[in-house]
Amino acid sequence: MNNAVAAPAAPARPRGRPRGNPPTRASIVSAARALFLERGYRGTTVRAVAGAAGVDPALIAYHFGSKKGLFAEVMQVHCAETLAVDEVLGGDPATLAGRLVDAVTDLWEDADFLQLTAQGYEAAEVIREYLESELLARLVEFLGGRDATARATAVVTILGGLIYTRYLNPLPTPAALTPSEARHMLTPALQAALAPRPPRTTAATGRIRRSARGSSARP
Repeated sequence: MNNAVAAPAAPARPRGRPRGNPPTRASIVSAARALFLERGYRGTTVRAVAGAAGVDPALIAYHFGSKKGLFAEVMQVHCAETLAVDEVLGGDPATLAGRLVDAVTDLWEDADFLQLTAQGYEAAEVIREYLESELLARLVEFLGGRDATARATAVVTILGGLIYTRYLNPLPTPAALTPSEARHMLTPALQAALAPRPPRTTAATGRIRRSARGSSARP
């Protein structure tokens, strides 16, 4: 009779893809950021990023899908580090408008970020997605109320105009402003956009409807 003790069974491997290793992901992003800054988007290859990060190129496909996805992650990380939405929204509500302008100018005055944004369509697409999914969505949640989306949209529209006319397609006058001058100029408009909209009264609504009916009755 064999009295040998059977070896314990190996634990079952979980189904699906293995969970990503955060340090590995971070090292890939760090290596990619350095190469995008040095060589530009088109001059940077997935294989070069993998070599710089010391990983298999397949890991980049696993974590980011493609070079475009990796570039988007680099831009998102840079935005998150510099724009710091939590800090902007967490301060005194009375000075929120000024902090929003400062956050945008701090991000866009950063030399590395400006170099990344010069990568053409890929960069513009990431910036659009960030403004919509991060800043706009967070503002809607922060403001709350029935008109939160309209107010947040007005804010992002003003800030998007600042980005476009000062950095992406600079016009002489906006480009010549200092960050403090831009804050002084845009703060009143942002304060107005952030302010809750007063509800329409019944009387005002009735006047609007009567005016509309009168206009439609005219030949």
